[in-house]
Amino acid sequence: MKNNDTRSVLLVGVGGQGTILASKLLSEGLVRKGYDVKMSEIHGMSQRGGSVTTHVRFGSSVSSPIVPEGEADVLVAFEKVEAVRWLNYLRKGGTLVVNDFEIYSLPVLIGAAEYPAGVTEKLKAEVENIKIFNAAEIATKLGNIKAQNVVLFGALVKAMKLEGIDWKEVLTELVPPKLLDLNLAAFEAGLKQ
Repeated sequence: MKNNDTRSVLLVGVGGQGTILASKLLSEGLVRKGYDVKMSEIHGMSQRGGSVTTHVRFGSSVSSPIVPEGEADVLVAFEKVEAVRWLNYLRKGGTLVVNDFEIYSLPVLIGAAEYPAGVTEKLKAEVENIKIFNAAEIATKLGNIKAQNVVLFGALVKAMKLEGIDWKEVLTELVPPKLLDLNLAAFEAGLKQ
């Protein structure tokens, strides 16, 4: 049974996109704000481009880290098809944040399958509260495509109205110093989405 103040976030992507770092940033900031936070990572051959999902739940008292189907307040998809695959976890009225970005699976790369058409249109038809933007393109313009995870993290913070946490301090502690300026810029860019 979901506590009244428990909020749930599901981050989904493909191995190597940085979903776990984004989840760790979120969890660390929430702990500092005084929330009880539970986080669970699930890797599906993540190092080989498979699915990665991270569940984050927070509130005054959280018993389980796993977001039940249909209860995610926010679903953050680092890749479009992953948004479709995990859409049933988003609660009615929840917010979907989607990276308008495609990563081709091995069957697509070798010509044995086609990347699904009309993904963005399908998502827009099914979800009222949706933010779709190309985080990879934004990160590339900032200097490194790998910062797309922090762009998406910034959009998540905005979607959940969590701007009151000192995210700069959290980023300073969790990202390597040589990448800090890039990640701070990526976070600010995400807040604008």
